[in-house]
Formats: sequence, C-alpha cells, structure tokens
Amino acid sequence: MLPSLTSAEEKLLLRYADPEAAAVGEDLSAKTLSALLDNAEFHGILPIMLRKLQERGDAQLPPDQGLRDRLEDLRQKATIATGQSMLLQYHGDRIMKGLAADNVPARIVKGPVFARKLYRNAADRPFTDIDILVEPANLARANQVIAACGFELGSNEAESYELQEFKWLEKENSSLLVELHGDLVHDTGMRRRLSLGFQELRAIDGEATDTPAALLTIAIVHAAGGHKFHRLQLCVDVLQGVRALQSPEAETRLFDAARMTGIELELAVVLNVTGQLFDERRALELAGRIKPDLSIRLARRLITTNTLLNVNSRDKLGSRLRRDAFRWIQRLAKAKSYHH
Repeated sequence: MLPSLTSAEEKLLLRYADPEAAAVGEDLSAKTLSALLDNAEFHGILPIMLRKLQERGDAQLPPDQGLRDRLEDLRQKATIATGQSMLLQYHGDRIMKGLAADNVPARIVKGPVFARKLYRNAADRPFTDIDILVEPANLARANQVIAACGFELGSNEAESYELQEFKWLEKENSSLLVELHGDLVHDTGMRRRLSLGFQELRAIDGEATDTPAALLTIAIVHAAGGHKFHRLQLCVDVLQGVRALQSPEAETRLFDAARMTGIELELAVVLNVTGQLFDERRALELAGRIKPDLSIRLARRLITTNTLLNVNSRDKLGSRLRRDAFRWIQRLAKAKSYHH
C-alpha cells in the first residue's frame, strides 16, 4: 500500500506528473519527498518527477542520506528503463519491417508513439512493451512474422483470438514483450458498443498518420477501455493528447472519431477527470460538448480525482469498487450522441 498523501501533497504529486508544469519549488521534508516518490513510481510518472528534481538540482534536496540513496537507486532504474525502451523500439522496428515485407499493413500504437509525438522529453514516457495493431484478418500472418523474429507466444492462442490480443516474449530475453492486437478493445462485453481497430484509426487519420485526434482516441481507450484508470500515467497521456489537439478541424475529427468508434461515454468521462486532476480547462470544455445522458452522469460520479489517486491507498477498495462499477456501465451503455 502506498504512503497516504495530504490534499496539499496530492496537488504536488499532480504538478510533478504534469510534463508541462514548472518544477516544484517548495522545500519538502525527506518524509514528504519519499512519499511522493513512492506514489510517482506506482502511478508511472516517476521519470517526469526525477527530471524535475534534476532540473532543480540536488543541492535543493533535504540533507537526508536515506533519501539521497533512494533517489540514486531510482535514477539508475530509470536509466535501465530508458535502455529497455530503446531495445523494445529496435525489436518493434524489426517486426514492422518483416510485416511490410510480407505485405501485412500494421502500425505501432501507444508507448513509443506517445513518447515521440506527445511528450517534449521522450524519456518522460518510457514503455514496457511494443503494441502492434493489424486488421483481425491478418492476425495469423502477423503472428508468423513475429515468431520468425525470434519471439514465442506467451498467451493462450484460443483466448488470444477471443481477446484480439497476443502476447509475445523474446526467446533470449523474456522481459521484452510485444503485443499484437486486432482491436484495442479487448473486453468482449464492451466490444459490441466500442471498437478501435486498424481500419478505424486509418479513417480517423485520413491522409496522415498518428494525427492528434487518433492519438487522443487511443489514449482515451487505453485509459478507460484497457486498464480501468489504474494509474495516473494514463491520464497524463490524455492531458498531452488534449494539448496536441490544436485546431478546430482536429477537434471535429476527434468527435467524429468518438461517434465512429462508439467511445462517447469514455471520451466524456476521461476528459472530465483529466481536466479536474490537472486543472485543464480545455479538457473540461471538450468533455462538456458531449450530451450527458444517465450513463455519463453516473460514470462521472464514479470516476473522480479521488478514484484515481486512491487506487493503492487506504481507500483502495472504494476505488476498486468504483472502477468495477464503471466497467459495468461501459458494458451496459448504448451508443451516445454528441454536438459541437
């Protein structure tokens, strides 16, 4: 269980989590800084916090040897994580070349694309796997290519086809994970309402690739469709996605994407909680454009800032129950309508 934070400390954590917010200038005690580091590590935002502490300089740290040793250890782990991300990118590129040679249309999504396109400092967004998206009809051929690249299947084949998600581990280094997707929505109960596959992303992007609308759509589905808000990093991706959405045309494309993929509920809820967490008015304004029916109103009451901040706190059971209830709303909801 994570050390509990006061509301003032939660605000500090969120400032550390925001890649664009200035480095925090408060003089913090060793105990407070240690609690913030624990929370940042759990929530996947530690690289951003470490960068900001480095920018301030170690001279500003409390004179506590235990804390300084801990920081040194975390920095070494962050360096290893950056190396792991680079190694994953190398294997991802190898597989993509193999897929292209076999005429299998594919794209890498999430981690490395978010890091490159949404973050000024790519090291702020390390990733622990490579996600490759293909059309469902091409899953078998894509699996053959990944196997030929030296990976072995780490998930049950029949179950993987049902979930549209195959997990592949590198034979020489099982810490290297590649996930092949036929759809970024794996919950079969939800997939009758919302779906985000290769063809949908191509339609959202139009003539380009990895447009802001497509990246934000992926981030929304990743936060609410795949992982049920289990860490703040998911909402930081959404925050950066909102900031990348810089034109009325991109906004229109986002809402068209939401209607096409069926994620109006998720868009309304994720943008709302992200806007509240980071005091991002644009996210709240975009969320407000979606007509709030009963399921959206219920979901907004369940998915609050506390729901996310308490995922692994004393109130983690309450957070879990709220997030489970949200999943049931997702499964029962009908397609929504929106307006500009």
